[in-house]
Amino acid sequence: MDPRKYNIYFHTHTISGIIIAALLYVIFFAGSFSFFKDNITAWQHGKSAVADTVETDYNYLLDSLSKQYNLLGRNFDFYYLKQGHGAYVNMSVSADTTVSKPTPKKEGAGRRRRGASAEDSAYFLYHFAEKKPSSYAEGYDMGEFLYRLHFLAQLNQLPIKIGTPFGYLLAGIVSFLFLFALITGLFLHWDKIKTNFFLFRPFSKWKTVWTDMHTALGVIGFPFQFVFAVTGIILIVNFVLITPFSKLLYDGNDEAVYEELLYSKNIKVDYAYRQLDERFDLNAFVKKWESEWKDAQITRLYIRNFQDKSMQVGIEFKPLAKVAFSGSGYALQEIESGKVLAYKSPTKDGTYIDAVKSIIYHLHFGDFGGRPLQIAFFALGLMGCMVIISGIVIWLVARDKNNVPAYKRKFNFWASNFFLAGCLSMLPVTAFTFVMLKALPVINQSVIYNVYFYSWLALGVYLMALRNLGRMNKHVLVLSVLTCFAVPIANGVTTGHWFWRTWAAGATDLLAIDLLFIILGIGCLVAFLKIRKQAKPFQILAKK
Repeated sequence: MDPRKYNIYFHTHTISGIIIAALLYVIFFAGSFSFFKDNITAWQHGKSAVADTVETDYNYLLDSLSKQYNLLGRNFDFYYLKQGHGAYVNMSVSADTTVSKPTPKKEGAGRRRRGASAEDSAYFLYHFAEKKPSSYAEGYDMGEFLYRLHFLAQLNQLPIKIGTPFGYLLAGIVSFLFLFALITGLFLHWDKIKTNFFLFRPFSKWKTVWTDMHTALGVIGFPFQFVFAVTGIILIVNFVLITPFSKLLYDGNDEAVYEELLYSKNIKVDYAYRQLDERFDLNAFVKKWESEWKDAQITRLYIRNFQDKSMQVGIEFKPLAKVAFSGSGYALQEIESGKVLAYKSPTKDGTYIDAVKSIIYHLHFGDFGGRPLQIAFFALGLMGCMVIISGIVIWLVARDKNNVPAYKRKFNFWASNFFLAGCLSMLPVTAFTFVMLKALPVINQSVIYNVYFYSWLALGVYLMALRNLGRMNKHVLVLSVLTCFAVPIANGVTTGHWFWRTWAAGATDLLAIDLLFIILGIGCLVAFLKIRKQAKPFQILAKK
């Protein structure tokens, strides 16, 4: 390779990689656990969505709400959780002015976000098995936390006003730089990609071990990481891609763009001020469409002008991945006449937009191949974490030379010490938080934030204070072994859901989390025993 091109690729790869290393590790680590988001939610609540049949009683929900609100003329939007065991429900004010008094819109007020409070509207999370509503903060769980952490959503709460959520923008920038690091890294190893594809020398010097690990795992995992970089950029910063088209083709009407892309439905119905003669049976309505589209899963439900003669109900479905890789279904029905105003089969009437969206979502979330694909994606995600860790250490060792000024060597060491402490502490902190989910009496968003972030801060500071990367690694492995093994024990003691019982009951979603931490604990134990016996001395900032 031309030396000039090599230097360009090398420096681009190094600079882009080290800048985003710590944040990229957070994204990969949390993203890997997010493949089991629904399993984590079921594990935390102690109720299997696989072994237990959950009755979705919509009429019970409406009856409960009617004791607190007059539901006449209201709009309802149901946004279902992935496994259908719950939904976020958005209830608007009534279109009937005798029920909800109209409030003048303040001058300069923009579009209200979903779930924002207004008069007697409501927004809540509803689990069908528990049959009780809860606020978003009250229903917050560890699956939601890790899922949102993998695109840095928690940083949106920082008081940084730049016209767009700070965490989302930062995650998009990290994904974009990650794409640069991937491509330039592949170009760097292109000439030797065939001869050194499986090269690994574990008994050589440390720098060689880390270099081989970084190169081999990076090249093997390149397709997976490239797909995640591209789809991540599209998903997290799609507003950057959409805005020019909305300005040019839709005169700045963002709502029309998102409706065209099937992200939302804008169903407008004029209120008739005449009540229906009979009570509407929402259970029967949903069961009717579920029986018609048996190979699809309900994703959204829209009710307009409840119990008025102008009432319309829309329902959206997504086909099961084993039946159709892409597609979306939608039906809109006028309740008084029973006339179907719109109809689109989820398995037969797929469009180009359906295909593009399905490819992006399925490839990023890995939800089209069942449990084996989940496990494969999880392993590839952790492989990405190992590539990042080895890259940080390579960067440090390459600059720990006597010809480098002392102040630069100290800066390089403390930068790497900070990065590695933050990254390596994530596994024991995550396992510790899972244990606390079973130990604490009340779990909500605030509790999860406090437990996770304060324990992460405390452990990170402790590891940095060690000022020794070898000792840091050993301490992290010991803590990981203890906390990972404590997860299934805490679950069994507090709920009685020991892994052999969940196996016998067929509750594979609960079993998956226990086994996941048992395997991680065993892996950390094996690693600790090996480095204790075979690891060579490793020292930074030593005279050579």
